[in-house]
Parts: sequence; C-alpha cells; structure tokens
Amino acid sequence: MTEVSDDVRWLSDTEMVAWRSYIVSTFMLRQRLHRELAERHDVSLIDYEVLVCLSSTQEGRMRMTELASMLGSTKSRLSHQVGRMEVAGYLRRVKDPDDRRGVTAELTEAGAELLRTAAPTHVAGVRAHLIDLMTTEEQLTMGRAFSRVLQHLTDLED
Repeated sequence: MTEVSDDVRWLSDTEMVAWRSYIVSTFMLRQRLHRELAERHDVSLIDYEVLVCLSSTQEGRMRMTELASMLGSTKSRLSHQVGRMEVAGYLRRVKDPDDRRGVTAELTEAGAELLRTAAPTHVAGVRAHLIDLMTTEEQLTMGRAFSRVLQHLTDLED
C-alpha cells in the first residue's frame, strides 16, 4: 500500500463540492450538447467545435497545430477527426499558403452550411443548460475564474 504524505493539501468540503460539481456537470453538459446536435443535425459536438474554430477566421481556415491548440486536442487526435470530417465534405486539408511545409484545415461550403443550421440548436442548448441558469454576476465570476485557469494551463504548456 502507498503511504500518504502529510503535506498534501486535501480538499475541504467546500472545495470538494466545487470540484465534483464542476467535473460531473461539465461532463453531463457536453453529453447533452452532443446529443442535441447529433439528433437534430447528425454532427458531433467536437466536429461542431472544429467548424466554429474554422469559421472564426476571416479565411475559414487554420493551421492544424493552431486548431489543435484552440480545441485543447493533440495533433494526432485532431488529424483523425479532420480526416473523418474531410470524408464527410465539411472541410479539406490544404498546404498552408504562407508556409508550404504546414497544413491547414479549410471550411467547405457544406461545413459552413452545417454550422449555419446547427448553431441555433447549440446556442439554445448552451443557454438552456448553462447560461440562463446563472445570474449575470455568476457568469462574470465564472468567466474570470476559468479565464485564469485557462491562462495558467496555457502558461504550463510553454
């Protein structure tokens, strides 16, 4: 059996409630949003998120490494996902026009159309299952807290 160190800062009851509520609710929220998109538009939540990232650029394309970073994914996992989406016709991989060694993922018209039709479903789900359950103050607090967490985790990657 492993010996437990005395210098561990165990979570208090309040901290444990915050942690467990976060873990379980984000898992369930992502499952719910995925189910709504899959049932109504035959698209997964992660595929939808790829389409959103690509549509956020003026050209509708992004380097694979940047896309992986935005999604919190590995390049390998993203490559498989992009391959499936490419077969479905939602995007295509092309040589980076600024760096011929790099590869970009580029939104197709079919991908843009899927995003246009699925976005209202996704936004309604985000509102119903998260945003509308909080006050404006809680939304601001959540935004500040998770922006700080995101910055911390991003800094660790450097």
